[in-house]
Amino acid sequence: METSSVRTRGAARQRGSAAREKQAQDQPERRQGQRRRGRRINEDQEEEAVFRDVVSFTPDPLPARYYDKDTTRPISFYLSTLEELLAWTPLTEDGFNVALEPLVCRQPPLSSPRPRTLLCHDMMGGYLEDRFIQGSEVPNPYSFYHWQYIDIFVYFSHHTVTIPPVCWTNAAHRHGVCVLGTFITEWQEGGRLCEAFLAGDESSFRAVADRLVQIAQFFRFDGWLINIENSLSQAAVKNTPLFLQYLTTQLHQQVPGGLVLWYDSVVQSGQLKWQDELNGQNRVFFDSCDGFFTNYNWREDHLQRMVAQAGKRLADVYVGVDVFARSNVVGGQFDTHKSLELIRKHGFSAALFAPGWVYECLEKSDFFQNQDKFWRLLERFLPTHSICSLPFVTSFCLGLGTRRVCYGKEQAVGPWYHPSAQETQPLFGEHKLAGGSRGWVKTQCCLTDAWHGGSSLLLRGLIPSEVDSVAVRLFSLNVPVPPKVFLSMVYKFEGSTDVQVALELTTGDASSCHVGGMLVLNAETGSRHSPRPLQVPPTRLARWASSCGQQLSGSWIQRCYEVNLRGCLLQDLLVSFSRPPGTQEEKSFICRLGEIQVVDASSLLDPLPRVQNVTVSQLRWLPLITGSEGRPARLLLSCTLHWSYLMLRARCFRIHCWKRTGSSSVTEESPGTEEPVFLGLAFANQYRVVDLAVEAAQLGQDGRVEFLVEPVPREGFLVPQAEWGRAVLLYAASQ
Repeated sequence: METSSVRTRGAARQRGSAAREKQAQDQPERRQGQRRRGRRINEDQEEEAVFRDVVSFTPDPLPARYYDKDTTRPISFYLSTLEELLAWTPLTEDGFNVALEPLVCRQPPLSSPRPRTLLCHDMMGGYLEDRFIQGSEVPNPYSFYHWQYIDIFVYFSHHTVTIPPVCWTNAAHRHGVCVLGTFITEWQEGGRLCEAFLAGDESSFRAVADRLVQIAQFFRFDGWLINIENSLSQAAVKNTPLFLQYLTTQLHQQVPGGLVLWYDSVVQSGQLKWQDELNGQNRVFFDSCDGFFTNYNWREDHLQRMVAQAGKRLADVYVGVDVFARSNVVGGQFDTHKSLELIRKHGFSAALFAPGWVYECLEKSDFFQNQDKFWRLLERFLPTHSICSLPFVTSFCLGLGTRRVCYGKEQAVGPWYHPSAQETQPLFGEHKLAGGSRGWVKTQCCLTDAWHGGSSLLLRGLIPSEVDSVAVRLFSLNVPVPPKVFLSMVYKFEGSTDVQVALELTTGDASSCHVGGMLVLNAETGSRHSPRPLQVPPTRLARWASSCGQQLSGSWIQRCYEVNLRGCLLQDLLVSFSRPPGTQEEKSFICRLGEIQVVDASSLLDPLPRVQNVTVSQLRWLPLITGSEGRPARLLLSCTLHWSYLMLRARCFRIHCWKRTGSSSVTEESPGTEEPVFLGLAFANQYRVVDLAVEAAQLGQDGRVEFLVEPVPREGFLVPQAEWGRAVLLYAASQ
């Protein structure tokens, strides 16, 4: 039964979006004997199921692999042994680790012959704060946000089967970047493991390959880096190319766009002997999979020799660059560009190993400046890729912050880190006007203010006297646009200014592109356009865009646009800053962007799906404060919520609660004016509530907690509470 649920997910992934929407609501088979607390009342009342529980301080144990032992928070996990790998089958708890974000369409596709950039993330053993699926409260965490420069993200650790924490898959997929896990064997124990599955008949290595494919397919990441760092027997090394071929073939069938890469370690004799290049001693492994990741101690003569070895597959050779600059390397740390220059000179892809060096080894207080400096030095060697699907919505949130803000209103104060919540990031850096003009615009992250999430985009710049405006390209797109597009920009200036800000876009070939509702800025090519702002939203879109042209909470301003396009390809999103008409003096400005939306206007008229079938299970009670009679006066409640929803329509879910005591009424109405308490974000159709403080129920009375699941559609708009999912937990004191 459990194995069949893997097959069902795989089949759905191939059948297309309709099948994926259906299977997204299906749960992996529940662990046999797992207790769902309480009895569901008034089941015919779909929108508000009620569950009952009697408080007990002896909860059912939770499976240790999936939960933090101290807090019961869901965690991402790895597998340490061959036995664990072969025994893995998906359970309900595995659903926390399934990526919500599909790999978005991008141009050029990964399969193009253009040299690629791979980032291999290796940080202090892995599974640090990023293992907490629902986020944590750590200050000054590591964050990566230069996604438009990379094509492949590998999560690396020294555990045998490194399954990427789901937060990285969500963030990478949102930017069109594919994600690989790592299968690694090392030392004597690694040798024994390899003998166990490679030295026998093909059924042994096929079983391992099948399980690796099932894991990638189920958790929705995109493949594996295979790293065998121990010697192999003749029998084992003979089967290794067959293992790679089978793994690669099966992965391509089950995971569209999947990749299998081989690390330069073992040679065809079975010796562990790093070559620092692709050559005749290791080519058999390259020929058996999608790509080859070289060791780091190469020189230019290695690259020159590899050109002939790789032939037409130059882009499938990923030349390793150790950013820590250990041993004998061309360039690492802030000299990494020296390595990139040689790699690109010969047409190869690059594999940047451990660029988290800027976080691990330099001052944490200067992390953002150092990270921006590191990638700015590499920029000319890193071609960007374009996102090519709508809706395109971003609040520029990094997935971290010192407070949480929800549409201009402060929701919570204190550090938080939730990489799944990272939104699409722009091109960062300083952009200077051509032709010797002194005009410039610089873009950088801003944690001091946010419209939605924990950060915004800070733009500082100068409009010199000799020009009327300056502009900066934020996003590279490649989107065939629908006939009518709705755009929105939320912004605020720092201080008083008469500088004006506008959203601009570029389109493809003007000969086939009809544009309406926009001012053409470049009449010669007809490619760059400035939409005319709407003073009031169109009537049919009023429920989504009622604040167009108005000042919002926190002094933010929303500007909306509706444009008509036919036969057009949307290529770039820019923001321009201009001086008032008739003025000539030099103008400097500081502006924050809080959100940009580009949405198919017709999609805003589609009916919203409802969150349904919210359930409450796996309860844990802890006493918090003891009253005068020795009974707990306050309790800590932990429980798991599940629900059904068309997951391809969801950007995420916001989880809230209302807490009441002293009522035994099942049908008691929720307060009409009181705001629900925000608990957290979910990027799956389940959420673990952890240590929620509630009043203890008095004898003869029920305590009441109502949980609310607010869907956030991919278009990024607020959904009325009537469409939220609800479940009530009534709890009573034990006699």
